[in-house]
Order: sequence, then structure tokens, then C-alpha cells
Amino acid sequence: MIHNNFSSFSLSDDIQKALCVLDYKIPTEVQERVIPQALEKDLIVKAKTGSGKTAAYAIPICEMIDWLENKPQALILTPTRELAVQVKEDFTNIGRFKRIKAAAIYGGHPFAIEKTELKQKTHVAVGTPGRVMDHIRKGTLPLSMISCLVIDEADRMLDMGFIDQVEEIIKELPEDRVTMLFSATMPQEIKDISLNEHKAPVQIDINEEGNAAADIDHSLFLTTEEDKFELLTDITIMENPDSCIIFCSTKDRVDLVWERLKQMDYHPQKLHGGMEQTDRISAIKRFKRGQYRYLVATDVAARGIDVDDISLVINYDIPLEAETYVHRTGRTGRAGRKGNAVSLATSSQSRFVRQIEEFIGFPIPERTGYEKAEVSQARLNFDKKLKAAPEIKQLKSDQLNKGIMKLRFNGGKKRN
Repeated sequence: MIHNNFSSFSLSDDIQKALCVLDYKIPTEVQERVIPQALEKDLIVKAKTGSGKTAAYAIPICEMIDWLENKPQALILTPTRELAVQVKEDFTNIGRFKRIKAAAIYGGHPFAIEKTELKQKTHVAVGTPGRVMDHIRKGTLPLSMISCLVIDEADRMLDMGFIDQVEEIIKELPEDRVTMLFSATMPQEIKDISLNEHKAPVQIDINEEGNAAADIDHSLFLTTEEDKFELLTDITIMENPDSCIIFCSTKDRVDLVWERLKQMDYHPQKLHGGMEQTDRISAIKRFKRGQYRYLVATDVAARGIDVDDISLVINYDIPLEAETYVHRTGRTGRAGRKGNAVSLATSSQSRFVRQIEEFIGFPIPERTGYEKAEVSQARLNFDKKLKAAPEIKQLKSDQLNKGIMKLRFNGGKKRN
């Protein structure tokens, strides 16, 4: 059966109403194939980043939740704190009219606060493997009512060394449950875990040949380290994106690029693992709200941001792993929109480019640098857009509000 809209699924009025409010209209392919089978069979789903997989498992889980039950009925494992927070918000939004309570548990967040939250009514627990294991060992995360386990972004779990913890958690869960595993790539280690822990799982592969290029224009500039930053600014001027993520290899590189862009009045935001957790979450929320057009980030952002309208991804530093390239570029070209992914590489990094091309199955078109005259011509429109950026308006609004508060404090009188 083909589902042209969400109303064709057997979903309750509360869930349908929430999907309508969220403007979910036409299911993506992964949603169309997962939702009818979820909770009935174990699933192993290979789907690229941005395919709508979170909703694919969140919708059926929200549908099955028994509101009267106080203990968690579903456990979602994510590789990063940012993704845990994002998934929790998705469950809260989709389950809003069922009053579904979701809790995010992750390292760097006060354990005592999480313990108190889990003591109260919690339908869905979303967390990183290490913190979930901490709660299990201390008896603060009840598992007796867990009927569904989701392992999200399993390949990233493998990259970050969490697979052993995931296996430990699996052993602690009730055997009578459904397990769904989602991964953008399917390394042998992931296949082994799936085959060992799943009971005759259904395999769903959304990554058909050529899918990586379907909604994204990929391109490559060969440059030198000395010329890289100037090329970066030329690209932003010529592309003039509405929303852009610039990926760097290290937090020091992020700080350097962010500082230089800030000096050029780009008003960028930054995101890397060296920042305080509250600052990282705040940065993601503000970027998602459109307060910043440019985000300079390490790969911590490649999995933690769920934004449908990022128009440009720039690999300031070409990733050394082909899978990372897929995850980074998967931030654009989402939800049926066209995206643009531009990579900068030096001649010594050509072998990494070849590995990426072999992995994605097509050559990345190489581009030459821009002429100074065409950059200068495009600069006018770029500057107009930069001055009209939401973060500038927000800054002016904040300054205006401060002025109003100051006048109120002074009784409406201007002091000499």
C-alpha cells in the first residue's frame, strides 16, 4: 500500500492532529516503509541522514504508548547529547496531544535532575549509552516495561566506541521487546550486532544507488592551506546561502575560522566539544531558529542538528573518513529540498577525496576558483543579505528592549 499522506496510516486522532500541527504532509520513503512494520517486527534500517528516520520510529512509538503507565515503555539510544535532546523534542512534539513525557539523559547533564525526572511519569527515555548504563547500574532507570528499543545512528556509535556499552544495555532489557536499528552506513561490525541480537529482523535499505547525489550538488575546490580562508569567503559570497554549516577538523580550527568570520561581520555561531554543554545546546537551538546563518562546527554537529533547510555545507577541512563525508553533507538536501555541498582539499589530501568518491559511488566535480571581478560583483547582494540577517535584527531588538527597561527603571525620564 502506498501512503500519499499520513492520514492513510492507522494512527489515532491525537497523533494525526500533532502531525498536522507539525505540517507533516507526505511521508518520506523511510517513514512509508518503517511505520507499517514498526513494533511488529525487528527492523534494521539503512537510511541516509535527513531521510526522516526519527519520525519513522517516533510516530509508531507515540502511537503505542500507554499514557497511564508511569515507567518508560521505549528506550532510544543516540550517539551524542545533541541528538538525544533533539529526539526528545521530537517525541514531545509528536506526542503532545497524548501528553507523552520524554526524558533526555546524557553525560554532562546533572545526574540528580535526571534521577528525579525518571522517578516521575516518563514514557520514553532517550539517552547516550554511557549515561543510560549509569542509570541502569544505579537502578534509577526502570526497564521492566520497555517494549521497544531503538538504536539510532548505529554507525556513529561504532565510530565513537559505544558498541560495547550498547551490547551491555541490550542484555539488561526484557527479551519480549521490539528492536529497531537505524544507520546511514552498514559496516560489518554493525551487521554482526544486528544478526546476533535481532530475531529474524526485516532489512530495509533506503540508500539506493545514486541516492547520495539525488538532492545534493557536490563540488570540490583544490587549494592550499594559505589560500583556503579567502576561498571560503569567496564561496559564501558567490553562493550567498540562507543557512550554512562550515565543518572543520578540530575545535582549534573552528575557533580560528569563527574568529576570522566574526571580524568580517558574518556574525557566525560556533559548535565544538570544548564548549560547555549548555552553550552547545543553546547554539544549536539558535541556529535552528534561524538567528545565525553561519555555523562553524566540528563533527559533533554532523549528528546533532536536525534542520531541514540548510542550503549549503562547506567542508573547510576534507574529512578523513568517507562515512563522515556522508554525514556532513547529509545536513543539506533534506526533506525533498535541493542542497549544496562544497569541499576544500589540498593536493596532499587527494587520496581522501578518492576514498570518498569510491564510497559514494560517483566522482565529485572539481571547480576552479572565482575571478575577482565576479566576486566583487556578487558582493553587493551578499552584503545586503548579511546586514538583513536575523541575528542583526535580534541584536537591535535586544538593544531596544534594554533601552525600554532602562527608561522604565528611570521612571521614563532621561538622566543628564
